[in-house]
Amino acid sequence: MADNDDELEMPRDAKIVKSLLKSMGVEDYEPRVIHKFLELWYRYVVDVLTDAQVYSEHAGKSAIDCDDVKLAIQSKVNFSFSQPPPREVLLELAQNRNKIPLPKSIAGPGVLLPPDQDTLISPNYQLAIPNKRPAEPIEETEDEEAANPNPSQEDQMDMQMQQNPHQRVSFPLPKRQKD
Repeated sequence: MADNDDELEMPRDAKIVKSLLKSMGVEDYEPRVIHKFLELWYRYVVDVLTDAQVYSEHAGKSAIDCDDVKLAIQSKVNFSFSQPPPREVLLELAQNRNKIPLPKSIAGPGVLLPPDQDTLISPNYQLAIPNKRPAEPIEETEDEEAANPNPSQEDQMDMQMQQNPHQRVSFPLPKRQKD
């Protein structure tokens, strides 16, 4: 009984969509499917009629006629759906392409990989190794201390680098032997 009440309240277009679904064998669907089909249907009709109006105006007509609508539908079909080329054309293209032999493989079987230095997974790091020098006392004069009683952070870093210079070293790992 509830289905009959819903069907009586349903707009004519929604009833048509529902009957189309039923005629195609679709029995189980969510109610919003009908609304989505209606939205698609309305959008398509508006697009076709807008194109037909443009064609009618271009032809200098004051109103849209059947030929304008047919032309708009045909252009929509040509724009939306494309047919694949005939089989004979595809076979001819394939034969022309297959006339050119593939290049011979130089490396032999297997996948050819780039060298380790060109990959992102190779080790890439640096070690800081301190120089082994005897520590020399740095003598500061009273003039330098008086000139800058509160050294900035950069000045402190410069002083530390002068006191403890490091040498940056990077090295590649030995290549693995193939098993």
